[in-house]
Amino acid sequence: MSTNNGSNSINNGTDTAIENKAIDKTDQATELPLNDNLDHISDSAATQPPYIDEHEFNIRLADNDDYEGLTFEVIEAEVAEGEQVVSRGVYLAPNLITTLSLLSGFYSILASTSGEFYKAALAIFLSAILDGADGRVARMLNAQSPFGEQYDSLADLLAFGIAPAILVYSFALEPLGRIGLGCAFVFTACGAFRLARFNVQVGIVDKKYFVGLASPLAAILVTAAVMVAIDHNEWVGQYDTLVMILFAAWVVICGLLMVSNVKYYSFKEFDKKKVPFVALIIAVLILSILIYDIPVGILAIGIIYALSGIVTTIKAKI
Repeated sequence: MSTNNGSNSINNGTDTAIENKAIDKTDQATELPLNDNLDHISDSAATQPPYIDEHEFNIRLADNDDYEGLTFEVIEAEVAEGEQVVSRGVYLAPNLITTLSLLSGFYSILASTSGEFYKAALAIFLSAILDGADGRVARMLNAQSPFGEQYDSLADLLAFGIAPAILVYSFALEPLGRIGLGCAFVFTACGAFRLARFNVQVGIVDKKYFVGLASPLAAILVTAAVMVAIDHNEWVGQYDTLVMILFAAWVVICGLLMVSNVKYYSFKEFDKKKVPFVALIIAVLILSILIYDIPVGILAIGIIYALSGIVTTIKAKI
């Protein structure tokens, strides 16, 4: 009897110790800062206790936003001074310019469906100017963010993927029926593919070059061709079928160039380097040609640029 009582006492003591350890672990778990203020959350895994992995860091990030009521907020992880931190809000200046580019693309679609093709073309040109401005403003103000990159791509898809396709379809391809619809859709789909590929290759490819024709330039090639056809409309009533076939082939070629592996010089570092003085004279001559006939000049320069990448690629393969 005494032996059994001693044995039971030992077992009871062991069970009590185990329960105490379990309670201590539970208390420690509840004390982990899973719901701290976002200002105290930084990267992760390697630098901040409790040393969780990226997946658990994302869970903590979600837990720190209550999503109560009608809220308008952007919460994203970005790199600041070499460390990944969580931030709220967006940069106003570059995102506002992107919004204006989006508005221009949207207006272009409305103008195309209303038969106002020249206004639709001008709106796409304005989107291209604004698209170049928002990136430069973001770099100048050090206001680059993941949200801005994704928002810019979505705006580009509408302004340079959908709007030009609707313009050329409404202007020249609609009489071709399903063939015209298919050609216009090829351009839109290739624009989406090109933007998606660009997003996943950021930081991998050389910034001096674009892999594939940039979507704004592809849109300008299609849009300038429409403007040239409107300005020089002697073909109306005589070569309608031929012009429709040419536009169908042109829009498909421009779309395929966007998803090709042809490298094009990006000019991102062009303004940081000195060039020979003769380059300024050549620029003046180009501007003179543009002044004489802007749509023809833009189309010619765009074609030369598109061919330059193809020629450079062929020479590299030989």
